[in-house]
Amino acid sequence: MRTFFTTLTWGLLAGVSVFAQNPIKLSVDATDVSRHLVHVQMTIPAKPGPMTLLYPEWLPGEHTPTGPVTDVAGLRITAAGKPVAWKRDSVNMFAFHVDVPAGADALDVAFEFISPPEAGGFSSGSSATTELAVVSWNQLMLYPEGVSADKLQIQANLKVPNGWRYGSALPIARESGQSVEFQPASLTTVIDSPVTTGKHYRTIDIGGDNGIKHYLHLAADSDAALNVPDSLIEQYKNLVTEAGILYNSRHYRSYHFLVTLSDHVAHFGLEHHESSDDRIPERAMVDESGRKSSATLLPHEFTHSWNGKYRRPSGLATGDYSTPMKGDLLWVYEGLTNYLGFILTPRSGLWSPEEFRSALATQAARLDNQSGRATRPLQDTATGAQLFYSARSDYSELRRGTDFYDEGTLIWLETDVMIRKLSNGAKSLDDFCKIFHGGTSGTPELKPYEFEDVVAALNSVQPYNWTAFLRARLDTASEHAPLGGIEESGWKLAYGPKPTDFQTANESYRKGINEMYSLGLTLSEDGTVIDVAVGKPAQKAGLSPAVKLIAVNRRAYSATVLREAITASASSTEPVELLIKDGDYYNTIRVDYRGGARYPRLERDPSKPDLLSQIIAPRGKK
Repeated sequence: MRTFFTTLTWGLLAGVSVFAQNPIKLSVDATDVSRHLVHVQMTIPAKPGPMTLLYPEWLPGEHTPTGPVTDVAGLRITAAGKPVAWKRDSVNMFAFHVDVPAGADALDVAFEFISPPEAGGFSSGSSATTELAVVSWNQLMLYPEGVSADKLQIQANLKVPNGWRYGSALPIARESGQSVEFQPASLTTVIDSPVTTGKHYRTIDIGGDNGIKHYLHLAADSDAALNVPDSLIEQYKNLVTEAGILYNSRHYRSYHFLVTLSDHVAHFGLEHHESSDDRIPERAMVDESGRKSSATLLPHEFTHSWNGKYRRPSGLATGDYSTPMKGDLLWVYEGLTNYLGFILTPRSGLWSPEEFRSALATQAARLDNQSGRATRPLQDTATGAQLFYSARSDYSELRRGTDFYDEGTLIWLETDVMIRKLSNGAKSLDDFCKIFHGGTSGTPELKPYEFEDVVAALNSVQPYNWTAFLRARLDTASEHAPLGGIEESGWKLAYGPKPTDFQTANESYRKGINEMYSLGLTLSEDGTVIDVAVGKPAQKAGLSPAVKLIAVNRRAYSATVLREAITASASSTEPVELLIKDGDYYNTIRVDYRGGARYPRLERDPSKPDLLSQIIAPRGKK
């Protein structure tokens, strides 16, 4: 207790002024990043006595303690050229205790960061190839305990491999050869401003608004991947325009889409206030299937600048990187963002109306056919998000995962439709966005909220018992998904005998096969079963995740052979016979199924106005 009190008191009483006058110096040498090593040197102002250094653990946007502290190696701490012993805390594994020697006014810290090879995950996953890298500052620093992240000033410098270019939202002070010196900024701003760099690099200006510029920074594993069509660039320019109309504000100095195009990095999107870290396969912007399947990524992450960074649930606005986050309102943070990103995609032209409806049908069908939703309410998926992000894919429809994304889309669509109907078309969720996410444009700021603030903003647009409306959809375990938004907007979820063009493109992009609505299973490209639906024909017959299909009706397995057998089942009296390999053993399973091929789609309900088409119609001039 004495050590903690001493460290914390020093930070609160003296540290703030010390760090304002003497920023922490952070020098990152990424010239070895293609060999998965990054070299870090820091100079941290200090005063004699006990001091605790922290490694960032809880990362905004990841909602989980994903700081890759195990990839920190060779930690060396000195003062005035002499070694200083350090000791990891036995409870908080992200904390390192030191005793600053008498007469010292700074600690020099050095370590190597081991950038992981090909691996999934988020920003702690694979982030570098021989051709490119994503530099996440949170992985490359320690910071003193007891000082607000907003008060700590960081002077960051980066050295990249020879000939590589780079992009970031972090303002640059000066450049020299392979080195770039960034302007001093708060720890919050630096961690919120990653850098992409690479040999094959392209920066595209996609427009401005009242002097606020927007850029696409593309880092790829090849020059060919940078040849994005002009039509796609125009659609991203439309995105800038449509987002400005929707939110009526821009809470950033400039905005930078940091897009990494590689088959060998982790694929995901991570929001930042003035940028986004968007990672997709190498040819995702030049091949049509990739463009359509990844179309919502940039609209989603862009929306987070307003919904997630500017407006953030109090439980996720911790102010540091060691306080555990609370995910209770992730159905707003991520669910509302998912919905708004979803509708901005067709408004910008990135999707056609048909592609939007196909994507919505795919999400709705997945949620409507989950066995796990009968016992686990949506709220629990948000509250337990830090667990579910790392859950396995087997029996995922039984366990449920981070469904607050897709089911959030359905809930906020229903909210949008309800506002439109209650106001006789005078109001919509667009009006809520202008109230909740609006305000003065300019430099980034954070405005936390609670559940009651969301309800109050909804009531200011259209009075209604929104508390009861939302809590019923969040807290009730229901066998079916909330499809009211689809049904009241003039459409209905149905199933047809052929996949839509969008679903076919999505399977090609994700290299998987979805037969959840017929046999009740999903497979990887090589026939390995990813998941089975509990209570559906395949699972009833004895099929389980992780086995591999070898043959269908005695013929060697392929996606085509499987689908032909499923289609033929509608007129057959025989079961679908599957030869599987489970570990070292082979087995034959006979699936009693007669339903034929079934793929989700939306069908028009002519008895109701087509509100869905109104919702996705562009707002900007064309």
